[in-house]
Amino acid sequence: KNLVKSKLGMNRGQSARDATLLTAAPESVAVFRAGDSREYRYYRLPSIAVSAGGTVLVACEGYLTEGGDWAVSHILLRRSVDGGKSWLPPQVLATTADGQLEQNPMATAQKLGVPGAITFDNAVLIADRNGAVHLLYCVEYMRCFHMRSDDDGATFTPAVEITAAFEALRNEYPWKVLAVGPGHGIQLRNGRLVAPVWISPGTGNNAHHPSVSATIYSDDHGRNWKAGEIAIPDTAKWVNPNEGTMVELADGRVLLDVRTISTNRRRLQTVSPDGAVGWSRPEYHEQLYEPICAASMIRLSGAGDGRRNRLLFVNPYTPGVEEWSERRRNLTVRVSYDEGRNWPVGKTLEPGYAGYSDLAVMPDGTILCVYEAGDPARLTVARFSLEWLTDGQDSLF
Repeated sequence: KNLVKSKLGMNRGQSARDATLLTAAPESVAVFRAGDSREYRYYRLPSIAVSAGGTVLVACEGYLTEGGDWAVSHILLRRSVDGGKSWLPPQVLATTADGQLEQNPMATAQKLGVPGAITFDNAVLIADRNGAVHLLYCVEYMRCFHMRSDDDGATFTPAVEITAAFEALRNEYPWKVLAVGPGHGIQLRNGRLVAPVWISPGTGNNAHHPSVSATIYSDDHGRNWKAGEIAIPDTAKWVNPNEGTMVELADGRVLLDVRTISTNRRRLQTVSPDGAVGWSRPEYHEQLYEPICAASMIRLSGAGDGRRNRLLFVNPYTPGVEEWSERRRNLTVRVSYDEGRNWPVGKTLEPGYAGYSDLAVMPDGTILCVYEAGDPARLTVARFSLEWLTDGQDSLF
């Protein structure tokens, strides 16, 4: 399995870590739960990030009505200042926007959602090494906004619309529906902020299909945003590429991993030298199963921190299950030691229902995973260690 065996006793490098988490089962807490609020009926599409100051932030969509992706929803946030053990009260970040709020005509054409309803969707957090936290989100899957916090998410600047960044993509694809994420975005070693996006003409199922994958990026800490090239087109082989997750590789290239509805049930990947242009020919990864659900990827160690290269990946793992409603179960976290070429280690985090998920890493190496869970419907944050994930066969220190 190509693992590194190491003793699990406390040493100098581990002195700041929570010793109880070393090989113990994950600790979990529901940060948003259906029934806890009189206003919001349920919560979906979580994003998690850890600020440079060590504060954990979870953003999501809070739904006021039924209606799936096109229901009335707002962007919410919760924060933790103790590594995810306890959480401050929810904050409501986005319920309105400058300009006229109109329903996406592609949704109304299909009679989706609630008449007159406006959805605020797809929150994406990006932690900036300069101490800021960036939040991207969409309105009605046709407008995109950026907010910034300089106090670890306690407050945010007023939202600035950045939909214009997507206009360059119209030359390649006639989109009328757009979305960022879901999950977190990344900051490259050169400071560039990058977020995965997908766009669609909105003529197909749920006004989200057909679709193609791309990215948007900022080279000035979120003040201005631009679109990269289309990374993965929609073809007979690569069917409706959409929700993506990204990681910077050890050599500086950027790996984009996306969901599709292709029949081979595998994750689709492409690589760029800078996260924006020059994408390689997409290839399916035979070891990464696709249940048709969002996934998350993140770097645990390496990339200049003096440790071994380790990447993490999480999504539901239900091979052989054909019923769509049963595929989002058995949330599994995987480890790669060769920059994503192979994933020799995998362990179940949640055996029951588990939908969209996102990963973050604390400064001390504690791994955080936020995911949609069921019965009762909730967004759960689990805290665990590499030692637990590898049954004690690998340690960061």
